[in-house]
Amino acid sequence: MAMKQVLIIDETPLFRDYVKDKLSTDKIVVETALNRYDGAKKMHSILPDLLILDATFSFEELLDFLVRKAANPNTSKIPVILSGPVLEHGQIAQLAPFRIVKYFNKPIKIDVFFDTIGQLLQTSITIDTTPCILEIHVNNNIIFIEISQGLNREKITLLRYRISELISANKITAPKIVLMMSALSLSFVDGMNLELLFKNILADPRVRDKNVKVLTFDKYTKQLLAGHAEFSGIETSTDVSSFIRDVVPKTQDVYDTAELTSIHLLSSTEEKDEGSVQMRFKSDIVQSDESELDAGVDMFIKVAIIDDDSITRAVLKKAFSAINARSELFENSADFLAVIKSKMYDVVVLDILMPGLNGFDTLTALKDLEHPPVVIVYSSVSNRESVVQALSLGAKSYLIKPLKPEAVVEKAQELLGLSRNVG
Repeated sequence: MAMKQVLIIDETPLFRDYVKDKLSTDKIVVETALNRYDGAKKMHSILPDLLILDATFSFEELLDFLVRKAANPNTSKIPVILSGPVLEHGQIAQLAPFRIVKYFNKPIKIDVFFDTIGQLLQTSITIDTTPCILEIHVNNNIIFIEISQGLNREKITLLRYRISELISANKITAPKIVLMMSALSLSFVDGMNLELLFKNILADPRVRDKNVKVLTFDKYTKQLLAGHAEFSGIETSTDVSSFIRDVVPKTQDVYDTAELTSIHLLSSTEEKDEGSVQMRFKSDIVQSDESELDAGVDMFIKVAIIDDDSITRAVLKKAFSAINARSELFENSADFLAVIKSKMYDVVVLDILMPGLNGFDTLTALKDLEHPPVVIVYSSVSNRESVVQALSLGAKSYLIKPLKPEAVVEKAQELLGLSRNVG
């Protein structure tokens, strides 16, 4: 079996290299590019099975890149995973036809990210599932890290990247790091992960071992640090009170240990900068918090096809699938109207003559929605009065049957402001 190939276009070297190393361990061939120009050349030469693209450039430049990719028959079918800032709904609609499977808002939940890659490549990507809570923040140029439950290799590896992000974002010239591990009890079986933890903390050349303090009651952690020349400058402490006073800036107004803990260890003075990745995984989030579970945006045009003819529904669904659209089929208007308030569609393709509620009834109901979808009437009714009535009720286009299904799809793309024939 041929090895899968992935192309990563990302200007951030640490994250780019982390993803490459992670995928390479699972026998996936990875090429990287620093920008979209270099990436376009490599994409055409290697024709990867998957493109991972960090959209650091403008939305217009992103569209231009994707249009050029779609215009070449050799690259048009390559699926894309995008990452970047939160998109507006209109922008999501514009990206949908370009074989973009998922858009990850930053910061990325990395376990969901790799799970998506594994599904697309139909291969297993190993993820360390060891329970581990890892929190990190900056207060007065001190980076505070707290680890509890256990040591997870994925999070420990990501920590290196996050530390460098925080140092750069907060312009810290001589960073101090406070590592709180008071809730961890470790043994020799944790040795490799513990070494990896301290190596990643010291990986950024701006971090010096003498500026790293560890709060721990664990004997094994102390023994490992004492016996490892690379970590000789790292100090440990078990006294919370003196520990806090040693590492935080001296103040004349605050002397109480509890208050110092609240001000420095539990709070952040950094500007709102969540970086590129989350230190929490999807499995760490309380399941009732659905907003936290939304780790990425599925990039599909959502289409409702309402027609009492099963063949018409089937051929339209097939035609829309060619542009990476997801269709939901309804044989009557009543079934559609029963779900419209709880679901959002970009396009509705609607017949006029149907048993029960007709197309005009449906158009009347859709007018009451706060964000009505684009409606295309596709009907054998061709008299002028019906066309005028449908358009006056909010339909954006009226197409007469029979018509090639591709023409209906092209009209939908036109009304959504999308490029045609890019699937």
